[in-house]
Amino acid sequence: MTKIVNSWNDFDPLKHVIVGRADFSVIPPEEPATSEKVPIDSEMRGMWGPRPTATVEAANEQLDNYVTILQGLGVTVDRPTPLQWNQAIQTPDFRTESGMTQMPPRDILLTMGGEIMSAANSFRCRYFEYLAYWPLMNQYFEQDPDFKWTQAPRPRLTDESYKHNYYDERITLEERLERTAAKDFVTTEVEPMWDAADVMRVGKDLFIQHGLTTNRKAMEWFKRYYPDLRVHAVNFPGDPYPIHIDATFVPLRPGLIINNPHRRLPAEQREIFEANDWQIVDAAPPAHAAPPPLCYSSVWLSMNCLVIDHKTVCVEASEVHQMEQMDKLGMNVIPVPFRDAYAFGGGLHCATADVFREGGMRRLLPQPGRRPHPRVTPGSVQEPRPAGPAPRASALAGRIRGARTR
Repeated sequence: MTKIVNSWNDFDPLKHVIVGRADFSVIPPEEPATSEKVPIDSEMRGMWGPRPTATVEAANEQLDNYVTILQGLGVTVDRPTPLQWNQAIQTPDFRTESGMTQMPPRDILLTMGGEIMSAANSFRCRYFEYLAYWPLMNQYFEQDPDFKWTQAPRPRLTDESYKHNYYDERITLEERLERTAAKDFVTTEVEPMWDAADVMRVGKDLFIQHGLTTNRKAMEWFKRYYPDLRVHAVNFPGDPYPIHIDATFVPLRPGLIINNPHRRLPAEQREIFEANDWQIVDAAPPAHAAPPPLCYSSVWLSMNCLVIDHKTVCVEASEVHQMEQMDKLGMNVIPVPFRDAYAFGGGLHCATADVFREGGMRRLLPQPGRRPHPRVTPGSVQEPRPAGPAPRASALAGRIRGARTR
């Protein structure tokens, strides 16, 4: 029988991938986790219900075109099964009035070698989102005898899982940045909660962002579940809405990373890469001053690219600065129109989940860096300091006014 599932990083040659769909997508009602994700100046504040049909059709057109482009590059593409998300979700612990979408598979599915794991998402509206991928997981299970089909421990998502009234409507951006720098987020530590898009895989090292969707207890869970891997807790003080790592920190190939210049890689992790002769380059500025309508994400989806292999990368077609930078970095750039799909959960990387990349598990960062690696302990994750002196919150706020997650 054929080996179907294998992926240890985000840059070895991609051969098989899942691309999301926008069908039946819903703007979910506010709940403890989602309300802290939406900026107070966003038109989406307080809005919920099915997304407009015209926007769904436009997003699906670009998603279908993305599939065609990937297939032309020799990549096998699978799609999730759309579900009707405009219905209430209820468990013994909570009720929320709708689901969300099956557009960003990267948030739900984490591929680790021959294993695909469904995440322990902290949004109640995403509690059953894994079901859109269930038919594919079952198919892989039947076709690949080595495939491990797993589910992280499901969080209960009771009221104790969140800090209620975490952000008052009147809170300033400066205060948000101060809370981010202090690692003070809406999720509590009563249970592990994490989005798969907060996990960056670099061989035997996992870099996991601590923010609004992933807590510290999740990192201890990863450490115990993968005892042979090094787990690095990462926090980016320059991000007032820290959700997901793939518009902040993007490895392009062994030895090269682009980094969001407003969210510097913390000093401890920077030392790990530099000790192994990796180059860290500031990402090019976005081509747009604002995200599309009804979009949660920031303009930095410009760097949310999908690496096909060590010399080939897909970049959103209007992001001229990012494409130019990729070309200068020696990458063959594949432009992909995708801004109509941004509002449904993110960019070209978000919209996919790896099934198979060539290559096996290997130590890509053998040298640990100058400082000893911090031990992740229950209830007290040691997280790295930001690179260089931390800028004052007021200075950061002036640079990123109106910024959003991702």
